[in-house]
Amino acid sequence: MASVGERIEELARRYELPAGAGEKLVALLRMVAEEPIAITSVREPERALDVHVADSLVGLEVSAVRGAATIADLGAGGGFPGLVLAIARPEAQVRLVESVAKKCDFLRRAAEECGLGNVEVVCARAEEWREGLDANDVVTARALAPLNVLVEYAAPLLREGGTLVAWKGRRDPAEEADGSAAAEIMGLEPAEPLRVDPFPEADERHLYLYSKVRPTPPGYPRRPGMARKRPLRAST
Repeated sequence: MASVGERIEELARRYELPAGAGEKLVALLRMVAEEPIAITSVREPERALDVHVADSLVGLEVSAVRGAATIADLGAGGGFPGLVLAIARPEAQVRLVESVAKKCDFLRRAAEECGLGNVEVVCARAEEWREGLDANDVVTARALAPLNVLVEYAAPLLREGGTLVAWKGRRDPAEEADGSAAAEIMGLEPAEPLRVDPFPEADERHLYLYSKVRPTPPGYPRRPGMARKRPLRAST
């Protein structure tokens, strides 16, 4: 883990991580490598450090993430970016929203192993999390769904003035158009996608930002599954 330690030190300097963050990231990488259930296809610490940890930390380049008091990570899975942001921002309350019970169990164990008292695991679908409505400064989502679906998931959970941050790869004009159309309906306003470089070998990576500028309209969130089954699109 020597090379992992050196790389973590680089990331700690780049993002001005708090004292002790490096040890917690090493512990998280170890748990991911040893976890028997399929929480991610990338488990080797050397690869996971860039593919998952560095990719998660790039969210700190968004001022809303750095200043948020409450962050909800949708489809939290193996804890990326949610657990990583909880390590980087110990003063923020981070809610990990995950519907798969086995993954929820992993997230709870990982938060305990890493000594993260600022983490709450919400074992539910985003559409069913009633306590989260209008309650979050930032909603994050990584490798979860198309932009229009993410907008519909996130809007009801954001406070007015809050921000959705979605991790994506290459820009897709059709997906962006659908995301903008959904944002108009849901009371969000899109910003220009932010090109980021989380690690040297990363392919094109972008963060999509949407600010909540109006209240969520009546009828949302729709019942679970409808955002994917009947997504809001530019064509409709």
